[in-house]
Amino acid sequence: MKLVPLSDRVVLQQVEAEEKTASGILLSSASQEKPQEALVIAVGPGGLVDGKEVTMQVSQGQKVIYSKYAGTEVKLDGQEYVIVRQNDILAVVE
Repeated sequence: MKLVPLSDRVVLQQVEAEEKTASGILLSSASQEKPQEALVIAVGPGGLVDGKEVTMQVSQGQKVIYSKYAGTEVKLDGQEYVIVRQNDILAVVE
């Protein structure tokens, strides 16, 4: 099965959360912060959104940082994804 986003939506797959702090302390899964870094899996076509023309600025395969509480979490075929609007993406990681 394949997720195909509509309008200005982007499908993201989160990168794994850090299991260790910078000083080497191991974190339990309960104390790990939700990662804000993700890989772009699919990008919607853009177009007219809320009366404004939207051009998509991200593309499949890019690594991005998105707003902490943005989007909708979806589980499909054993994989977890987050579907966000393009304006919830804060930066592209190069």
